[in-house]
Amino acid sequence: MDLQIDDFYRDASAGLLALYQAFPRKITLYVEDLIGHEEPDEFGLPSKRHQSCLGALIWLAEEGYLRYENTLQFQALEQAVLTEKAFIRLSAASPESPSAVDALPPSIRRVQGSFANCLRMALRDGDSERLAQLARQLFCDGLRAKP
Repeated sequence: MDLQIDDFYRDASAGLLALYQAFPRKITLYVEDLIGHEEPDEFGLPSKRHQSCLGALIWLAEEGYLRYENTLQFQALEQAVLTEKAFIRLSAASPESPSAVDALPPSIRRVQGSFANCLRMALRDGDSERLAQLARQLFCDGLRAKP
């Protein structure tokens, strides 16, 4: 089983949601805030888990989902912000949004039915399979929002 891929989906989603919460401000995105504290190895280097999370954030930048000015050692991305591509995808209506959302007022429906909210709920619930499905949809270039 490729457990590192589940970690990637969780780390990428948590990083994007942290930036979404701060949007449009630039923030310092700390790895420890996303995955908790990880002890360095015997040589003082970050753990593999820590390196994987930082790698996921850098991959997001390379693929055009976020921008940052530089890294703060192995600890964080400085001056990080979502790109337009990520903002549009996260704020779009999710095909996974619950049908109960349809009965809500438009402003609440927009927030509750957003892709970001669906990701947030999957993270909160610890539902790794739903999170993986949502993350794959988010990264799919053919993502289409509901009208």
